[in-house]
Amino acid sequence: MTEDDVNRYYPSNGRVILHVDMNAFYCSVHEAEQPELYRGKATAVAGSVELRKGIIVTCSYAARRLGISTGMQVQRALRICPELLVIQPDFRLYRKYSSAFMKIAYSYTPQLEAVSIDECYLDITGSKQFGTPPQIAETIQRRIREELGLPCSIGIAPNKLLAKMASDLKKPSGISVLRLRDVPSVLWERPCEQLFGIGAKTAEKLRRLGIYSIGQLAAADESLLRDVFGIMGSWLKRAANGLDESPVNPEPEQSKSIGHTITLPGDIAGLAEARPVLLGICDQVARRLRRQGLMASGVQITIRTPDMKTITRSRQLDTPTESAEDVYKAACGLFGKHWKEDKPVRLLGVTLHGLRPKEEAAVQLDLFEYERQPKKESLNKAMDMLRNKFGENAVLTAGMLADPKSALLRDDKVRGTSLQKDNLHHPGER
Repeated sequence: MTEDDVNRYYPSNGRVILHVDMNAFYCSVHEAEQPELYRGKATAVAGSVELRKGIIVTCSYAARRLGISTGMQVQRALRICPELLVIQPDFRLYRKYSSAFMKIAYSYTPQLEAVSIDECYLDITGSKQFGTPPQIAETIQRRIREELGLPCSIGIAPNKLLAKMASDLKKPSGISVLRLRDVPSVLWERPCEQLFGIGAKTAEKLRRLGIYSIGQLAAADESLLRDVFGIMGSWLKRAANGLDESPVNPEPEQSKSIGHTITLPGDIAGLAEARPVLLGICDQVARRLRRQGLMASGVQITIRTPDMKTITRSRQLDTPTESAEDVYKAACGLFGKHWKEDKPVRLLGVTLHGLRPKEEAAVQLDLFEYERQPKKESLNKAMDMLRNKFGENAVLTAGMLADPKSALLRDDKVRGTSLQKDNLHHPGER
């Protein structure tokens, strides 16, 4: 193929975006590591494997064909498919494979945006030297399969929205092109909730307006949409028409929140049982806060019951903090105030919000705190340094020593239900 032939695949004024989406990523990683055990089998990754009370995080395509799905309780999944192989998560392994597949993708363009552990966007507008967009996608897909043993789907489009939609068209291991002129024939007959960015609540609001399909949304009156959804109304109409100007951002944005949840191996009840779990979670989120050089001015807790009902409660702090002690006190206060002692809890989470760079956080301290602050900062730095060098168990508080649930948070293999992507690294940094 000549250079002129390749050039015809690239617009003179537009962009070419790829969305690389790993298929059943966690299960695929285990299959790549131990093909003799898992290849072609119905598998699922879930916590609390021994107690059969966990929730399925993801499952293989062989399991999906049998009716297993993400979010299903392990117990129910095993009734549907007794031969299902349930695997405990290994997030250290997932991060290793995530870094490896993104490094492959990065070799075709530095314009890479990691959006989660198993997907990324690539702007290949300036990558003509590697061939046409389909050729680049095929090469990336083949290399990920041959070098890592992992399947992926890739969408090719003029923007991020359509690239994401395209990668969902053929799974597993598909490559799909979705151009603007294809939007009416490919997307408009689909229900609104299949448009990336529209959740169940928004879809329900749209149905109340008589808008059921993406095509109806594309033709809807924008002023009506703005009246109901505010500024998001304009976005909804543009997205339904396949329009999206958002750039591929290679630089990770500062986190808007830092959070962590843990699904417990058994139900707990009451603040006394919740304290050691909250202590471990608060220790983790505060450490990640310090790693990014941030301070938080708000704390939120997440509580989920065994029947999957979820509540969140939050409060503002008197002064911004980076201290696990401050976060822990606030989290325990929220739990004690908003949760009945006898109600069982299956999942606990803590999220920090109102994040600002430490140098910008104007901390108002009384005299006592002013004297304590340098000592607290020195202690935090020493603890962080020891853990970075010797692992999470190098320094523990007394409340963590005897609590097995807190130990889950310190295990690289099983911790990993982060609520955002602050643990992702740009491939160019490695």
